Parts: sequence; C-alpha cells; structure tokens
Amino acid sequence: MKLNLRQNWQIGAVEIPSRLALAPMAGVSVRAYRSQAKRFGAGLVWSEMVSAAGIEHGSRRTRDYLRVSCGDHPIALQIFGSEPAQAAEAARMAEAAGADLVDLNLGCPVRKVMKSGAGAALLEQPELACRIVEKMAAAVSVPVTVKLRSGIEPGSRTCIELGPRLAAAGAQALILHPRAQRQMYGGGADHSLTAELASLLDIPVVASGDVRSGEQARALIAAGAAAVMIGRAAQGNPWLLSEILSGEELEPSQAEVAAELIHFMREVARELGDRLAGGFLKKFYGWYLRRGRFPRQLRRELVEAGTLAQTERLLLAAAPGAEELLERLESELPKTTETALPSDRSFRRQLESPPHVD
Repeated sequence: MKLNLRQNWQIGAVEIPSRLALAPMAGVSVRAYRSQAKRFGAGLVWSEMVSAAGIEHGSRRTRDYLRVSCGDHPIALQIFGSEPAQAAEAARMAEAAGADLVDLNLGCPVRKVMKSGAGAALLEQPELACRIVEKMAAAVSVPVTVKLRSGIEPGSRTCIELGPRLAAAGAQALILHPRAQRQMYGGGADHSLTAELASLLDIPVVASGDVRSGEQARALIAAGAAAVMIGRAAQGNPWLLSEILSGEELEPSQAEVAAELIHFMREVARELGDRLAGGFLKKFYGWYLRRGRFPRQLRRELVEAGTLAQTERLLLAAAPGAEELLERLESELPKTTETALPSDRSFRRQLESPPHVD
C-alpha cells in the first residue's frame, strides 16, 4: 500500500495536515511564496531566517520578516543567533507575532552568518547550541525546533552526536539537511544519516535536501523520517508539491504557468510594494519559465520590462488562455489578513518585559 503523505502528524501539540514542509529560503520565502505552497499541499511552512540581534534591536526590516498571514498556519518562524538570551527574546517575539513553532538555524553555511558564530558555526559549539535551545524553550509556550546540517566537514557525523543533546535541551523536532557546511549545496544529501538520527530519537525528524519526487519522499518516511522538506526544487514549480503528495506527474500548460506566475507577482507586489517587488521577482521569471515551457527570449523580456504591468502583458500575450485561468484562480481564493505586529514603542516594551517561562 502506498504511504499516504496527506496524513496528519504533530510537533508537540501542533497538528500538521500533510507530511510535506516548505523549507526556509532567504530571499524567497515571503508570505506570497508560503501561501502558494499551502495551496499546493505543504502542511507546514517556514519563514525566511530572521536575525535574533535584529529583532532585539527593533529593526523595522527584521520585524517585517515576522509578519504572518492567517493562511500561513501552521508556520515556523526561524531565527539565527549565537547569544542564548538574545535568541530567547527573539523566540518570544516570534511567538507574539503568531508563530506556531520557533525554529533555530544550525545549518546556514553562508560565511557572513558563520562569522557571527550563528548558523552552522554552532555545530562546532554543542554546549552553546544546547544552551540556546534551553533558553528558547523556556521563553515560549510553542514548540522549539532545530534545523541543522550533518557537520562542518564532508563525512562529519556531528548531527548524530548533537541531535540527542538538542532533544534533551528542549527541541521538539529536528530538521536534518545531511550535507556538510563546506559542501554548501553541492554533492548529495546523505539521508542514511537522517534514518540513523530518527532511530535515536523519540521526537520527529524531518528529512531535508534533494527531495524531488513522491517516491523519494515515501522512501525517506518509510526509513524513519516523520516528514520531508522541499526547498530549491519547488522554486518556480509549486506543482511539484502536488506531484509529491499524489505520486502522479503533473506538467502544467503554458496558460497555467503564466496564470500562476501573474497571481504570484500580484501577491508579492501587495506584500512588498511595486518597487521592491520588481527586483525581487526577477529571479522567479527564470525559475517559472525553465523546463522548456517558454522561449528563452521571453525570460529576457520579462527581466527587462519596466513595470509589473508590462510583465503581465508579456506573459498574457505568450500564453493564450492564461487570463481566463487567472480570473478563475483569483475569484476562488479567500482574502488573507496578516497578524498585526506591535508598534515600535510596544515592540520595545515587549522586549523589556520579563520572559515567559513555560
């Protein structure tokens, strides 16, 4: 019998409606992207990673990363930092912003984050990593999770040694991307480590990295993972999420691709404003138009278009039938609202109030 990826599962008391999670991706995982993933079957979504230091300092830009829409739930807000007290305050603000889970990043391989002692750098400081998790878990009433890599050097098994310690410190789920920090995104994810880690723990372990098919997802869950996390493979291809859940290959028509992209563009513009959305969306055009779906020239024209309205016109001209599909799609979708964040003054007041201890 084929494993049903639409089965509910839990992290702590948080009920999750499918075994598919959307990965946190810097510069990608805005609310519009998360909302789209939910429509295509993701049961749990992650925010972009948010700086604990930025939250503590009241940075408006950082606070914007904490905005949650009603359609996001359940959602994990991911923070990165290397100071336990600072991370605990950030976790408290994430919970206040509407997070169902608060996630600690122990996997970011980027040099800038590593130099601050955060992300994958914490894999080399297990005592500090566990202290951060303890402080975060004591500061919030929602589950704390940890996303980590296998270690720093290729072949490292740090995750196997550290995983049980993170669980003992209060983590209620681990998300393992079994690549080393030095591999960045090269090589392959070694999911034998995922299965081994899952066998050691009583909390859920989510498999992240190189999941591109329903067959792979079901094999990872059969080997012990509670769920799978999809990242780069879904960029410009939300249909992959439905494919993984159903086990059936789905190839969208040109009209479906254009309608979905235009709707996504409109949602991003509503979220970021036209000026910021214009730059943000440029990378998405290539992602949507690849796989031979459209002529290469169209991508160049979209990138060079002066306004989003011009971009829409180009897409509609290239994909007959897209306008009708777009109207139908937008008429069927509910209006979304977002969780209001506190004002700057109350934001500071919340930071200065005594932390919640569960």
